[in-house]
Amino acid sequence: MYAIEPEDPHLLEDFLALEAPEGYRIELVGGEIVLSPPHDGGHAIAISRVVEQVFRAGCEFDLGCHKGLVVPGGHFIPDAVFTDYGAMDGQPPWWKPSGVVMVLEVATRLPARERRIKRSSYAAAGIARYLVLDLREREVVLHERPGRGDYGMTTTVRSGDLLPLPEPFGFELDTADLFG
Repeated sequence: MYAIEPEDPHLLEDFLALEAPEGYRIELVGGEIVLSPPHDGGHAIAISRVVEQVFRAGCEFDLGCHKGLVVPGGHFIPDAVFTDYGAMDGQPPWWKPSGVVMVLEVATRLPARERRIKRSSYAAAGIARYLVLDLREREVVLHERPGRGDYGMTTTVRSGDLLPLPEPFGFELDTADLFG
């Protein structure tokens, strides 16, 4: 997969000193500072429809939207983070993830970033599940079983198909309405 390089301490210092314009996100991804503008409505709808299904299924997690994670290979701000109840309580803005059950990213403009760099970094951090909604390809990808900087299992479904989310979720994600 993607080789994770150690962060340059000078770049990290500069990154942490930056302030994003209102509504923007700044991430440090694979040694590059990435500024992301506010997303369109389709992006927000895709996230909200996954979140709605998770909580309608009776899952008891905390949800962090745009929570800063410190992982090997960068400082990322995923679209959503599902954690064990209380795991984010008292955590600083940039947090080494513990208790993260699943990270959700919506790939729009640069899906390669979500598919390679973030995938390797989330796996190296031991995040159990990484869910990618690829708006361009109209597919949903679930990565599971992290180890050695990659995930050991990947399931891909097209829009309209059901995606089994294993325990602790324990339901099938309906992808029919995720892409507007």
